Amino acid sequence: MTRAIEARALAKTYGTGESQVSALRGVDLAISRGGFVAVMGPSGCGKSTLLNLLAGLDQPTAGEVWLDGVRIDEFSETRLARLRRQKVGFVFQFFNLIPTLSVGENVELPLRLAGRRRRNARRAANQLLSELGIENKHDTAPALLSGGEQQRVALARALANEPAVVFADEPTGNLDSAAAKEVLGLLRAARNRGQTLLVVTHDARVAAAADRVISLRDGLVAEETSLDRARRVTNLIEMGGPA
Repeated sequence: MTRAIEARALAKTYGTGESQVSALRGVDLAISRGGFVAVMGPSGCGKSTLLNLLAGLDQPTAGEVWLDGVRIDEFSETRLARLRRQKVGFVFQFFNLIPTLSVGENVELPLRLAGRRRRNARRAANQLLSELGIENKHDTAPALLSGGEQQRVALARALANEPAVVFADEPTGNLDSAAAKEVLGLLRAARNRGQTLLVVTHDARVAAAADRVISLRDGLVAEETSLDRARRVTNLIEMGGPA
């Protein structure tokens, strides 16, 4: 089976000289199509850096990044932008919603860029907003939303075009328990459609829903755990999440 995501000896260093900091120090990782992997670890361990490199949002200092069987770390920014538009959805930790667009327009944007007609794009956006309980915010400016609402809009935008791979940085970090359950439901639905998920999280409910949990520490993979279906269901029920 072709791997959806692969990192080979991936390293990232920031700064120069005495101020140099190694965020990642040779990470190897492979995720098959349709996998759901959670990345956990303390703040500053390299989780967000790993996500950005694998999504083609940043360039590694060393190593290789492969997406859907194609090496992308040597792509030009133009090729990376095209790849992200076609195959990647990304939920940013700090939302990155476009302030001059309404909620609905933010969610419709990836669909419009992919060539969907406005009516179809609006219908799909409304469906996602409804599933996240914020359909009444369609015409609202992002600045008028709470942090939790902005997070749900960011997730809807990432899932709108049904990308092959979805990267998410703390997708439940600003949500109460009820909203977090809705987000988990959407993530599970994406996985059930065959989409590949790589999620950075501190939330045990998200980790319990994953197939694998990878722990990072000091820029390296410190531990990896596979969760079988029975264990995932048990964990989710105990935590009050969707099974």
